Amino acid sequence: MTVKIEDWLETDLQKDIWNLKYRDGEETLDDFFDRVAESSVSKEVKQLMIDKKFLAGGRILANKGLQKKGKRVTFSNCYVIEPPEDNLESIFDAGKKLGRTYSYGGGCGIDIDQLAPRKAKVNNAAKRSSGAVSFMDLYSLITGLIAQDGRRGALMISIGCKHPDLLDFIGLKSDLDKVTKANISIRITDDFMKAASENKEWKLEFFRKETDEVIEKVVNAKEVLMKLAEVNWDFAEPGALFWDRIEKWTLLSTTPHFKFKGVNPCAEEPLPAGGSCLIGSHNLSEYVKYPFTGDAYFDFAEFEKDVMTTTVYLNDVLDEGLPLHPLEEQRESVAKWRQIGLGLMGKAETFIKLGIKYGDEKSLDLVDKIGYTMINASMKQSSLLAKEFGTYPEYIPQVIDSEFFKRNASDEVKRLVSKYGLRNSQLLTIAPTGSISTMLRISGGVEPFFMLSYNRKTESLHGEEKVYKVFTPIVEEYMQLKGIEKEEALPDIFVTSMSLNYKKRIDMQSVWQSYIDASISSTVNVNKDFTVQDTFDLYMYAWEKGLKGITIFRDGCKRVGILYSDKTEVKEEKVQFNILKRPKRLFGFTEKVKFPIGDKLGKAYITINVDESNQPFEVFIEANDIEIKSMAEKVGRLATQFLRYGNTENNLEQVVKHLRKGESINSLPATVARLLEQIAYGKIKVSPSTIDANETYSLLECPECKENSFDKGSCVCHNCGYSKCN
Repeated sequence: MTVKIEDWLETDLQKDIWNLKYRDGEETLDDFFDRVAESSVSKEVKQLMIDKKFLAGGRILANKGLQKKGKRVTFSNCYVIEPPEDNLESIFDAGKKLGRTYSYGGGCGIDIDQLAPRKAKVNNAAKRSSGAVSFMDLYSLITGLIAQDGRRGALMISIGCKHPDLLDFIGLKSDLDKVTKANISIRITDDFMKAASENKEWKLEFFRKETDEVIEKVVNAKEVLMKLAEVNWDFAEPGALFWDRIEKWTLLSTTPHFKFKGVNPCAEEPLPAGGSCLIGSHNLSEYVKYPFTGDAYFDFAEFEKDVMTTTVYLNDVLDEGLPLHPLEEQRESVAKWRQIGLGLMGKAETFIKLGIKYGDEKSLDLVDKIGYTMINASMKQSSLLAKEFGTYPEYIPQVIDSEFFKRNASDEVKRLVSKYGLRNSQLLTIAPTGSISTMLRISGGVEPFFMLSYNRKTESLHGEEKVYKVFTPIVEEYMQLKGIEKEEALPDIFVTSMSLNYKKRIDMQSVWQSYIDASISSTVNVNKDFTVQDTFDLYMYAWEKGLKGITIFRDGCKRVGILYSDKTEVKEEKVQFNILKRPKRLFGFTEKVKFPIGDKLGKAYITINVDESNQPFEVFIEANDIEIKSMAEKVGRLATQFLRYGNTENNLEQVVKHLRKGESINSLPATVARLLEQIAYGKIKVSPSTIDANETYSLLECPECKENSFDKGSCVCHNCGYSKCN
């Protein structure tokens, strides 16, 4: 059966993601499905992909099969590097391993808990250590430098809650110029959380073997956790890793020679040194039969069968990709432990199709049943694979004594595993599924909808501002089906991350975590009124409910997020905002620029429009590369917002300052800053008062959408994308 692109990829964004991230050369959609699905269950997996019930992780979609063309790229999205020991050789060896892994397309986690704290004695010319935190910039720099096929490196740096540099670590990213290419998290123990809940002292300590020095500090645990809450509230990092739960709630908790050494960049995968994970996710919403009706139900039998199929598939991919890991320690670790990571997406749509509200008892009951079905189907198939091919090499029979196994395994699975063992040491994980869920136009991971709609503004020919809503796909589908015209008329089953009480959000993750032997990538989105105390309470509640990790993103915090709502406010202290109405006609120019993206050059077209007094009024940036397209658009929008809505005497100076902050001199934001500065100093003059009007690039009426947004200079309409050249 030939699959038509327009039937599977409906929008330009979907097509761009496939074309620029996952498509190999000029392959057709059928070629793509065949390449990715190739395995002992090729036919079944291809059909699951066509039906949008399953997609493998991004590295598998992009790289599987390319080794046949001589290309060395990994199928694994993530790795954990052997934590560096407390000496310079090991510290820089770890950096080398990071660089090599990035060059193959894998992200990394690295733990710095073994590095000496600041001011510890050292036996060299320095006399005192610069501290564990000081080496984070090195690893961040490497992450920013190395890329593979335009894919930037991704890094998670973690540290333990007893390290004397803990407070330095917590406060590090409150400086927006520090460690800009890494996420950071703290490994928090149950003892620390108990001490914080009881307002007790907590000892930070480190023993340095080389000098026999013991470094100790005594702090108040509650104050430290409150500091973590405060920084996370304001800067969206560090995240919290509840390490005892990570170590105990797993199939490996009774394996004495096994040790987790860190987590991957999105924290859904705790791994041993050298460990990696192959991921793939089921779209739960496609298992709902008769959606939006009173007869709707979740097809558990079909889901169970498909999970068994994809467990086989990921095992096959693991074998195919074993020689392709960047480092020998990774190849050895993967061969010994054989981790896979089945996950899910489309959960928010599942609830809507069933008429269930996210966070209510019915939704928790449904998740409980789905989770139980999923883990048992995967364990069952892994045991059947062990019967045929043998267990993973480090398997010991005591796995069946782990609390995770005893609490979750059905009687049938207990009999099978007791007899045959398991082919995999880890089975389930819930990744963010950013690109693949976007490509399917569904929600990612365990998250509720970020928003049901967003506003789009245009101006009519008469200068009147027009605002209309663009809805999330399933919301639009539901409204059309039910004849609803206004968002306010939607039933209360439509909830968003901002409207959902954080406890219900954590309750949902807690039920999922009961059945996930790895972990869950999780950010709780909260509104701007959420307080530091609320954040502290959220950490406590998450720990009490058995989560393995959590962080928050507060709307309006100082660290700009990937997602934006139209309610997000950008505030500058002591600045009066005077909204400038857009003139009917502006004048501008377009400049083609090149700038570094990893190890290659990106290309973009920057258009800056000015008013009659030659003052910059708006910025448009066009880029074709999917890796920078979204970033380019955001830079343009944010620059325009400051120029249009922050009209003060030193406004242009502030825009230039913010665009340059933390950026290299040749980056895209810094290039925009340079052009704005040249206009300010009169080096670029484009208004009719300074040059012949015949030489200007004024925005004219677009023949397609009739808006004053057609750029004569670049031959493109900035509103609808019309071009005479198309």
